[in-house]
Amino acid sequence: MQAMGRLTMGGLLGRFLASLALVLLTFNPTGFSFISWVATNFPHIEPIQAVVGLVLLAVWIFFVHATWRSLGTLGVSMGLAFFAAVIWLISTWGWLDTSSHTAMIWIALIFIACMLTVGLCWALIRVRVSGQPVVEEVQR
Repeated sequence: MQAMGRLTMGGLLGRFLASLALVLLTFNPTGFSFISWVATNFPHIEPIQAVVGLVLLAVWIFFVHATWRSLGTLGVSMGLAFFAAVIWLISTWGWLDTSSHTAMIWIALIFIACMLTVGLCWALIRVRVSGQPVVEEVQR
């Protein structure tokens, strides 16, 4: 039971890969995503598309809710501002071609996955840094 409260590099990587998979399965510029799949027949939706869409929606709700509860409004705002500043920094260094919309989309998708990962890990990071466990009161 003790291992559940520890953040490992494998746990961090697993959360990042799950977040990245969710983001890229929902949308990416290659044309192989749920949004592209649904757009081919829109407004007609196949039953399998509805099922996959509802599963993706449920996972998005879980990840976003966990991130929002963990970081709060201020934390989410600061995280988004941080990632925007990183994009600005690497573009001023010339590492990112801001005229390429595809490159900007990929960077944004990766940073969304990073933001979700931070949200999923934040309670464990806070415990490790502060040494104070997170305890929630549950109303019955």
